Amino acid sequence: MTWGFVGLGQMGLPMARRLAGVTDVVAYDRKGRDVQGLNTADTPEGLANCDVLLTCLPDGKVVESMLFGDARLAEALPVGATVIDTSTTSHGTALRLGKRLSELGIGFLDAPISGMQKRAEDGTLTMMVGGDPEMLGRHQDMLGSMASKILHVGPVGAGQLAKLVNQLLFDINMAALAEILPISAKLGLDPDQVAEIVNSGTGRSYASEFFVPNILRGVFDKGYPMQAAYKDLIAGAEVTAENAFPAPVLAAATATYQQALAEGLGAEDKGAMIKVFERMIGAEFRSRT
Repeated sequence: MTWGFVGLGQMGLPMARRLAGVTDVVAYDRKGRDVQGLNTADTPEGLANCDVLLTCLPDGKVVESMLFGDARLAEALPVGATVIDTSTTSHGTALRLGKRLSELGIGFLDAPISGMQKRAEDGTLTMMVGGDPEMLGRHQDMLGSMASKILHVGPVGAGQLAKLVNQLLFDINMAALAEILPISAKLGLDPDQVAEIVNSGTGRSYASEFFVPNILRGVFDKGYPMQAAYKDLIAGAEVTAENAFPAPVLAAATATYQQALAEGLGAEDKGAMIKVFERMIGAEFRSRT
């Protein structure tokens, strides 16, 4: 069985390399990045006739473009093939992809992932899968080379909803840290001590554990760029608006995110949201050692 892999970015490249360790993989990257250790195709046509096509792309528009736009990958796949999309898109996009692929006789699993680049390299990602459980079962062993936790969460689209819940909580946590930590510095507390208290106390979260040590050192390039990650907040706004769900905390976190983007911080990671409040109150949360 041959797997096609589309998208060799920050997450996709280590995932493709792990997958290539357990099965035949032909990889394609639209940016033409030079990679070693992988069998690569120069054009999308090189992925034709793959039994399984796995995509790891920036957003839903790119996924749809690769499958049904100029690349027309979906039409090149044989009837009975499976597309597994590990990109972060949206519930609506997943439903649309599933329907269009089904009309071509191709199976579909929406399988977004959670975890930073290090976990992609270690093969310890969490994968939330929506779609036919029997289809997942046929490919679970191979997916296990990339993800140590694979959860079937419901029909097509459920994977994206589950991922969205996790991402929105992550964003809210970082927005809260961005607002509160500069206050501690402004009032004279030692940032190193505050960081130690937070990350060993009840204020601890994955966001604090990952971002706070970097913030102390003034490092803001270790996570996913805010501009690219903003799609999660757009998806959250769509879901809450369509269902008339009140989400005041999410709205406040979104406003912080938007302020950071308006100040030109989109190329930096989410930790850079702290710069918004540091500027506003005139205090930086940085190590004094």
